[in-house]
Amino acid sequence: MHSSGVATRSNIDVYGYLDYRALLRDYYEDRKKHGRGFSYRAFSAAAGLRSPNHLKRVIDGDRNLPPEMALRFADACGFEGDDARYFCELAAFNQAQTTRQKRARYEALCRYRGFRKAHKLDLAQAEYHAHWYLPAIRELAASRGFRDDPAWIAKRLLPPISKGEAKKALDTLETLGLLVRDSDGKLVQSEAVVSTGAETAGVHIVNYHRAMMDRAIEAVDLVPRSERDISALTLCVTPEGLSDLKQRVQEFRRELVGLEGADGKGTIVVQMNFQLYPLCAAPEEEAS
Repeated sequence: MHSSGVATRSNIDVYGYLDYRALLRDYYEDRKKHGRGFSYRAFSAAAGLRSPNHLKRVIDGDRNLPPEMALRFADACGFEGDDARYFCELAAFNQAQTTRQKRARYEALCRYRGFRKAHKLDLAQAEYHAHWYLPAIRELAASRGFRDDPAWIAKRLLPPISKGEAKKALDTLETLGLLVRDSDGKLVQSEAVVSTGAETAGVHIVNYHRAMMDRAIEAVDLVPRSERDISALTLCVTPEGLSDLKQRVQEFRRELVGLEGADGKGTIVVQMNFQLYPLCAAPEEEAS
């Protein structure tokens, strides 16, 4: 059922948003500017809400939108079909509590053609973080003797990937500006970094860590012991000791970053993972 009232459809493109509160804020401003008699109270009436400022409280982050309420908001905004369904999925994505839920909701957003058209760069970022070989190929491009040839790249990686995967990876790296053509037309590293938006950063970074930890598991069988170092250490520490360990890991990682490139003489791309996490909860008196 579609609402009839002053709160009607605006020119807002729902697929251009990754934050439903920002979408609603822009919707309100657009309707306030172009719609006679539009107000928070008018929107509430169109949505069948008792509270006259419910929309404002949602925009300000004081209230969330459960599924049924998201549907009512979509209807009051005049969103129909896929537009309405996308809005509801977007609200669920923004309000997801766990990384698993957030990833599932992000995948749901990706199914909408409007999203794929509006967020090509974000999709490229998702591709970069979800596949271990994209960061590897970027580093391989800085190695001595690198060849801009998908077949050569595919065979060079461990484990090998397909030529098609290598070709798509090169296209994605160029789209992100992580690999560029120099004056001679050679594919080289740029100084660009992958900077994800606040709304999707958590999803992409978690996917990256999952992909790299999966490769570490495979390395146990694929890589000779003489060429790898996979070890673990279990300690009992104080909360202060845990903070100190985290700081030491961060300092060590920064030290290693300074060694990257090997003055242009590098030939092997390696991956080093750091994991530090509690295996038990702190006692209540310490946690408080």
